[in-house]
Amino acid sequence: MTTRPTPHARPAAPAPAAGATLDRRTLNRSLLARQSLLHRNAVGAAEAIERLVGMQAQVPQDPYVGLWSRVADFAPDELSDLLSRRAAVRIGLMRWTIHLVTDRDCLALRPVMQRVIDQRMLGTFRKALAGLDLNEVVRAARPLLEERPMTTSELGDRLRERWPDRDRLALGAAVGARLPLVQPPPRGLWRTSGAARHVPADTWLDAAALRPESHPDPHPDTKTGTDTDTGTDTAVLRYLAAFGPASAADIAVWSGLTAVRTVLARLADRLVNYRDERGTELYDVPGAPFPGPEVPAPPRFLPQYDNLLLSHDDRSRVFRTDDDRARVVYSGRERRGTYLVDGFVHGIWRLDERRDGATLVVEPFGEWTSAEDRAAVEAEAARLLAFLTDTGRSRTHHGRSHMTRDQAGALTVDMRTGASTAQGTVETPEPEEDRQ
Repeated sequence: MTTRPTPHARPAAPAPAAGATLDRRTLNRSLLARQSLLHRNAVGAAEAIERLVGMQAQVPQDPYVGLWSRVADFAPDELSDLLSRRAAVRIGLMRWTIHLVTDRDCLALRPVMQRVIDQRMLGTFRKALAGLDLNEVVRAARPLLEERPMTTSELGDRLRERWPDRDRLALGAAVGARLPLVQPPPRGLWRTSGAARHVPADTWLDAAALRPESHPDPHPDTKTGTDTDTGTDTAVLRYLAAFGPASAADIAVWSGLTAVRTVLARLADRLVNYRDERGTELYDVPGAPFPGPEVPAPPRFLPQYDNLLLSHDDRSRVFRTDDDRARVVYSGRERRGTYLVDGFVHGIWRLDERRDGATLVVEPFGEWTSAEDRAAVEAEAARLLAFLTDTGRSRTHHGRSHMTRDQAGALTVDMRTGASTAQGTVETPEPEEDRQ
């Protein structure tokens, strides 16, 4: 895997001196610049996905909103076309969660994350799989999956014909861990539903490098001086380019990798070091953008699962308070995204669709800080609503707290007041259908 460009398109202010202490707003603005959330970049969807080192995609439509907020004039058909042409795939990667990546990043990142995936699978199913030869299970599963795509449950049922005393979910999960599987279309296409079925990634991409026999040691990155070391080093450098400056704990949270400090030691002469206000050591790549803490950050809407909010141990660079972080609920079937004001999570949003129209509901965490902020969020919400519904021109009614659109039926942007009362934790396991 070659190193991609640093994910920013506009000139930045000079970087802080090595060893400098970086305050929260400096970290926030640097992160937003790398994530293309200060300015929408004029790049293609594939390049944007690679700059982000993939996009969390367990909710199939989430990457469309994430790209809309980052890419100038993004057209959803562009991403659907990438998936249909197999130039992008949906596969379990970082943290063994479903990610959208380009085909070449699938080849580059899956071997790096293999040990993480093995560990997480065994952490859940070790007892249910005790005594099984997992390589034999994979050999039995491959022809079934090459015959037709299957859900994890369907695959487990077929494998139980041979191992009837075993749990079907454990069998299916073991295959998904040891045999890289992608979720083919229609899963992930724009405004299209489809079950989470799986096919072998090496067959889908015609890529021998993804076959288990290409790396028979189930834990290849325990060795040093290997191709996996090189891939891990490159993945960490790319993470820092997209999410840095970051601590060793941040890197571990994003990737699930262990022994991160060993990787950082190998990369020492290729990194710049800083500290945050708590004294935590931060690592970065040279030449990354630092726009400055006072650079304006326009409102941006994010999907329910966006790695901007999930890829740091210390998330104070995007959440104003612990209470705000606790209000962002990632659980069950509830589909709620977040939105940013002045670079920080300010509230949540959801799209309510009905036969006679749709409503984009915006709920702030507390009172609006200013009329200007509210107006800017309302305008961005109207643009998002137009994107999500593929409808015509909008017009604002300033005397009421909603926006209507020209279409057959009512369509509004509902700007609610008062704090949301939703409670929950920042991260919970993804829906079962999108586990590998």
